[in-house]
Amino acid sequence: MAKLTFNEERCKGCGLCVNACPKELLTLSRTRLNQKGHTPVEMTRAEECSGCASCATMCPDCVIRVER
Repeated sequence: MAKLTFNEERCKGCGLCVNACPKELLTLSRTRLNQKGHTPVEMTRAEECSGCASCATMCPDCVIRVER
């Protein structure tokens, strides 16, 4: 199982990683904002992540770190 970590303070809530995930495991938070007022990305079902890193590759701000 892969481990994803998010630097939420750098996330601007663009949603590119959400669209890039082939298993649809990412979503933008509906309940939290970071210090800049953006909705950060969240993992919905971490146990299903294969660690493909499509999300990290797509992120323009290098917010996501994938560890396998």
